[in-house]
Amino acid sequence: MKIAHAPTQLERQPRAVAIGTFDGVHRGHESVVRAAIETGLAATVVTFDPHPRLALGNQVELLATLERRLELLEALGVESTLVVAFTREVMSLEPEAFAEGWLRPTGAEVVVAGEDFRFGRRRAGDLALLERLGFRTIVAPEIEGISSSAIRAALHEGDVQAAARMLGRPPELDGVVVTGDQRGGTLGYPTANLLVEPNLLVPRFGIYAGETLGHRAAISIGTNPHYGGSERRIEPHLLDFEGDLYGRRLVVELWRRLRDEAVFGTEQELIDQIALDVAATRAAVRPV
Repeated sequence: MKIAHAPTQLERQPRAVAIGTFDGVHRGHESVVRAAIETGLAATVVTFDPHPRLALGNQVELLATLERRLELLEALGVESTLVVAFTREVMSLEPEAFAEGWLRPTGAEVVVAGEDFRFGRRRAGDLALLERLGFRTIVAPEIEGISSSAIRAALHEGDVQAAARMLGRPPELDGVVVTGDQRGGTLGYPTANLLVEPNLLVPRFGIYAGETLGHRAAISIGTNPHYGGSERRIEPHLLDFEGDLYGRRLVVELWRRLRDEAVFGTEQELIDQIALDVAATRAAVRPV
């Protein structure tokens, strides 16, 4: 997939453009992308970074990093993605100016979006305006009950199965392995300490079963209360894995929430519980 940051970086050709933030690239977003692909024109996505709500100073817990969003869009069959830097200048563009400056130069003939799509200064633009400007527009079929907000709510409850049904795949954590306390190795269960972007949503604290790098993983999300921790840590233990992960990017799927964090009477009780968590991870079934 070609990734561009200006319309001039894309060859001008007949395109069907799916436009939106696509946070999480969930099943509703997939409906928009599929509608663009089905036109037979060059399937192109126009998306924004940072998320418009973040750029406006609001708090948003993102479901995916930009890097992961682009990977997921490519997996759907998108040919090109134009990443629009959501600056104050872009924010202040009238809808007509955005359409003529960012869509028209790519060769866009069709624009696909959800029914409630709005764009431009004060969100004054919609698909009807694009029709008046000469674009053909398609309202993508809505999938009832699926939204980024609903997925966030499920993850706040630790309900990764519900989130997976809306996403069309397991929810993920995406980050880089950094140095941690290195305590897991002394317990016989070495873990990777995952550093994620500050705006990325992290599910309810607890112990999860999941997968990364083709290995099942028992994942601790929380503060390690047994050791009196206060800083949030995300620590996957990769089953049947040997090797150095420092500095490596991991995309960790979450399959099932196993239990809450806990304080144990002895370290041996903690080790025994981790063994049970590992056994449950081996038995876990990937959702969706």
